[in-house]
Amino acid sequence: MKIIDLEPGDARLTDDLLPVLLELRPHLTEDLFRSILAEGQSQGLRFTAAYDEDGACVGAAGWRIVANTYLVRKLYVDDLVTAATARSTGVGHALLAHLEEHARAAGCTTLTLDSGTQRTDAHRFYFRERMAVTAFKLEKPLT
Repeated sequence: MKIIDLEPGDARLTDDLLPVLLELRPHLTEDLFRSILAEGQSQGLRFTAAYDEDGACVGAAGWRIVANTYLVRKLYVDDLVTAATARSTGVGHALLAHLEEHARAAGCTTLTLDSGTQRTDAHRFYFRERMAVTAFKLEKPLT
């Protein structure tokens, strides 16, 4: 498996990563994704892709380094998805390990993510990865 941090403007963001990301975020269109990339870059949004030995993208992670008063500096994972055809093959573990290396190198105190309450399979994976539920996420829709 090969893990690659994709730079802004890299065609692999839409050609390779977006089809995998759509498994988690089906509301995205290519135009909306490009718009999010454009706005998110200034907020630190980055993407990392996992490729199998045949060169197919089998995993995607969106992430950013965030400074805040609670954790001081953290790596926040916006998106973490393994293609359905590659689940339980170590892709998610490899992506998380790669992101943890980024976090440590950047002086982060924590790696965090949000996971929908209905995603019980994902929660089992996160618990195996030694992650813990440490807070409630509360939101108020504005639309």
